[in-house]
Amino acid sequence: MENPTHFGFETVRESEKSGKVARVFESVAGRYDLMNDLMSGGLHRLWKRFAVEQSGLRPGQRVLDVAGGTGDMSLLFAKRVGPTGQVVLTDINRAMLQRGRDRLLDAGFPLPATLCDAERLPFPSNHFDCVCVAFGLRNMTRKEAALAEMLRVIRPGGRVLVLEFSHIWKPLQPAYDAYSFKVLPVLGRWVAGDADSYRYLAESIRMHPTQEELKTLMERVGFDRVDYFNLAAGAVALHRAFKF
Repeated sequence: MENPTHFGFETVRESEKSGKVARVFESVAGRYDLMNDLMSGGLHRLWKRFAVEQSGLRPGQRVLDVAGGTGDMSLLFAKRVGPTGQVVLTDINRAMLQRGRDRLLDAGFPLPATLCDAERLPFPSNHFDCVCVAFGLRNMTRKEAALAEMLRVIRPGGRVLVLEFSHIWKPLQPAYDAYSFKVLPVLGRWVAGDADSYRYLAESIRMHPTQEELKTLMERVGFDRVDYFNLAAGAVALHRAFKF
């Protein structure tokens, strides 16, 4: 029998979730970057730069950007590894991937872009120095399977970075909930013409594992030296793990 999973607060069949998530991102792709700036007050740019700093990457190394969407992380990684390195942008959503590829081309970085499912990465084992997923893991149906694939494709000594919305410091929870469930859908309707997709965003964050739960999941998959950094009082967390 097929296992149930969550699409926001809604319980759905596993086979249904990917289609529902796809419709969300097809709807918001055109305004995705603008909404990120508005929702976070531009802070998402600092969170992403912090993640790249924690990658420890050097010129000439190889990076896989999983669920990389509109290419923010790929661009930062490309600048870090330089012309002798390699960055591969991937996403399961064609509209997001096309937007990311075009933005990278406009910025002068003709990086390879691959349409694929994070749970079945079409790359060889032990290949990349770093794999990153930024604000994409919570949308994946089988998080454990996706993390196992990321572990498979990094080389021994490589690392995985998971940058994701997480669970905020308890005293700030009421204000954060009010912002998430009252302000975000209105902002989504005004800017992207889609309140429901941003209501799903708020719900999906609440259903995502806590910082400690995600750490435990990554250790169970087989990662070593898993740690995490709370950003914005825990509203966002960066998990970093190694393969040995």
